[in-house]
Amino acid sequence: MEARAIQRTVRQSARKMRLVIDLIRGRAVPEADAILRFSKKRAARQIHKVLRSAVANAQQAAQRQGEAFDADQLRVKYAVVNEGATLKRFTAAAMGRATPIKKRTSHVEIHVASESKPAPAAKAAPAQATNAEPKAKAKAKPKKKAAAAKKKTKKASK
Repeated sequence: MEARAIQRTVRQSARKMRLVIDLIRGRAVPEADAILRFSKKRAARQIHKVLRSAVANAQQAAQRQGEAFDADQLRVKYAVVNEGATLKRFTAAAMGRATPIKKRTSHVEIHVASESKPAPAAKAAPAQATNAEPKAKAKAKPKKKAAAAKKKTKKASK
């Protein structure tokens, strides 16, 4: 069973939120819940809401499929904080000038999965990574040829 929850435009910078999200990544849900509940960081409250929402989404998915559900068997599989839109404001400065203020926002995304079954997608991921490498090399070769063609045209024009 896997579920996710996303909260967008949280009014705190992603850099500050990442300090908290790093504490719970890969941990069991009850342990992550305890860490967030007793953390002094302001970001912990928002991340805790997202974690609870992901667990509730997993419970709903289990109910729909008619499976047994135990929140203690869940683990934080994926947890990331990305930058959101920046609110740009201005404040007064000396001699009639304005100084910009950037109010940063962030997006929090958490995936939880049950520990009981190892995910088969984890084994397939390395195979996909090896397939991506030849494509990157194939794309790099035409660029080199194009650069070599430009050099030849420059020499010919001289």
